[in-house]
Amino acid sequence: MRRLLAALAAAVVLSGCTSPTDAPADDTKPSPSATSTPTEAPAPDPGPTPEVGECHALSMRQAVAVVGRTAPVACRRPHTAQTYFVGRLDLTTKSGFTRRVDSQAAQRQMSRACTTRLPRHLGRTPRELRLSMVRAVWFGPSQARAEAGADWFRCDIVAVASPGALLRLPRRTKGWDGPLMCATAAPGTRGFRRVGCGAKHTWRAVATVDIPGRRLPTRGAVAARMDQVCRDVAADATDDLDLMWSQESPTREQWAAGQRYGICWVPA
Repeated sequence: MRRLLAALAAAVVLSGCTSPTDAPADDTKPSPSATSTPTEAPAPDPGPTPEVGECHALSMRQAVAVVGRTAPVACRRPHTAQTYFVGRLDLTTKSGFTRRVDSQAAQRQMSRACTTRLPRHLGRTPRELRLSMVRAVWFGPSQARAEAGADWFRCDIVAVASPGALLRLPRRTKGWDGPLMCATAAPGTRGFRRVGCGAKHTWRAVATVDIPGRRLPTRGAVAARMDQVCRDVAADATDDLDLMWSQESPTREQWAAGQRYGICWVPA
């Protein structure tokens, strides 16, 4: 909602000294006065609107922020994010109130739009992207810019290189394969870290298993559901009769964020 802020300057009258009452009339001079003209303050600046194809040099901390506009960089320069969709935020409720940009409703709108469009941008299925280190991140304007009229949101593609670090992206990401998901140790062990398969690794993710239900089942129930699928993909991945595999269940935080599947891992 655009709010116009107007500042009116008060009129200031400067009065000079008047002539004595017994002075001749023609010697009397009018009192000088000056009045300032009311002026309007400039309207708040909603800022520029992002464009599809813009590149950004984001840190991991900037990538997980949901509000704010970072300045784009030339895509020929090193960058870690690229905008693949720009949408319009709906911040008005049915009752006519205005939502904040960081409200849950606004975040759901951005999350749904960005996650459903990323597979289309890359030409891959959502299930294939589960085994990738490529992610969608989204941003809206600051609250001050939103109040000035900015109603955009942008979807960026990023690739996680390792915990806390983003991978440098190519100049064009449309149709990009992106790095697959590997790990430095077996899931659940102390040395486990997700990395792109281009980095040094000892395990790789090979399949995912959907977990139904509104609430996260017990660890035993998840393991029982995943066991046969992971066993089968491990058998397909090696000719060794002594099969090894690992099953990674979603954490409560991952489940709450929408990850409703577990991951099957095999030694690399």
